[in-house]
Amino acid sequence: MPVQWTSFGPELPLPVDRNSGEPLRNQIERALREAIRTGRLGAGERLPSSRVLAGDLGVSRGLVTECYAQLQAEGYLVASPGAATRVAVTARQSPDRSVRPTDSVPVGIDFRPAVPDLSSFPREEWGRALRRACRDAPTHLLAYPDPYGDPALRQVLAAYLRRVRGAATDPRHTVICAGYAQGLQLLLRALADDGVKTVAVEDPGDPDHRTIGKALGLEVVAVPVDVQGIDVEALSATNARAVILTPAHQSPTGAVLTPQRRHAVVAWASARDATIIEDDYDTEFRYDREPVGALQGLAPDRVALLGSVSKSLAPALRLGWALTPPHLSAAVAKHKQLADRGSPVIDQLALAELLRGGTYDRHLRHMRRRYATRRNALVEALREHAPAIELHGLAAGFHAVAQLPTGADESSIITAARHRSVGLYGMSSYRMTSQPHPAQLVLGFGNLTTDDIREGIRIIADLLHAATPA
Repeated sequence: MPVQWTSFGPELPLPVDRNSGEPLRNQIERALREAIRTGRLGAGERLPSSRVLAGDLGVSRGLVTECYAQLQAEGYLVASPGAATRVAVTARQSPDRSVRPTDSVPVGIDFRPAVPDLSSFPREEWGRALRRACRDAPTHLLAYPDPYGDPALRQVLAAYLRRVRGAATDPRHTVICAGYAQGLQLLLRALADDGVKTVAVEDPGDPDHRTIGKALGLEVVAVPVDVQGIDVEALSATNARAVILTPAHQSPTGAVLTPQRRHAVVAWASARDATIIEDDYDTEFRYDREPVGALQGLAPDRVALLGSVSKSLAPALRLGWALTPPHLSAAVAKHKQLADRGSPVIDQLALAELLRGGTYDRHLRHMRRRYATRRNALVEALREHAPAIELHGLAAGFHAVAQLPTGADESSIITAARHRSVGLYGMSSYRMTSQPHPAQLVLGFGNLTTDDIREGIRIIADLLHAATPA
């Protein structure tokens, strides 16, 4: 749907060079064609009136009228008496080369991991909290914010994480950030300032961990993960002085870092003068196991705990936190200030109110029940339609790992499912190493209804049967 600009003459800057010797009409026509071809002006979008564009460019109105008439004759523009000039719906635009061929196939039922139930965002509660924060915020808080974050949020967040995650919290060493991804970048920048050149990541693991590390100029090394979590002996064989872990619910395998390895990785960090970055991404949602405390509680001087509301509320809020070791907090806050001058204060105050008033806890309890129902629907659907497929990593979060039989072609199954409008995602996209691995699917169920889950598994059942040995 084209953008319906409400102003009489939407602004449209066009390059005009009066010293080039090229006629102005040619320059304006070429600039308009290029804007349409590249998608800068979308199909159906309104152009400024000839009077407005002429005034903006400092040319005669008649010249702009001639340009519009020429492009209308060429099929780029459409106009009628008394109506605005618009880009023709049939105007050809350059293809978007960033879209992969498989992405062009529409997906109706998408088992994408790491996406929460977006329809359950507590809009009314969040709206009320925002209105109260906006109404009651002292005037001085409307200046540039504290790069550490608003003190009220840091105080209540420290109490919440101490109670729920067993973290060793201190508001003085807590930095509010724009989601987990920014928190990770801030920490890695601070570590690089401290001389860290190599960071270890889990394999398989979150692709963003290695992408962000490499983008910041760090060497990224892969360390294998098994059913007990990261292999600490393999980690010790690297030259890394930082490691990014998902100890409470390994992403994506679902493994929990065992107590023995927890102590081993803390001992490694102490001996190596290293830092552990704990990605606490979805531990609020557990089903049939006891809560697993944050690794940060064992060694707050060695572990930085990163969390956000992206899974608990919605990714669009872009609110997260970094509980940093004391020696890193000032550097992390410095990089936060350089990045964006601090996170929005009104949003921080609204989140503080949800935490303080118990709304956040109530929402999480509601979502645990909802995700548990969807998890059970996935288990039952596979039991009915593809009983030979084993599921792992079901104790927490809102994705599961489906173990495909030996010899199954992970990529072919994903491609065939997409052509049936079902989105599937393979474990291979989470791996850094290229050697052969068992074929697995990472099935997200957070943003699907139970009916969607059952229907999606029914649609691809024969693909899973074809992958199963007789």
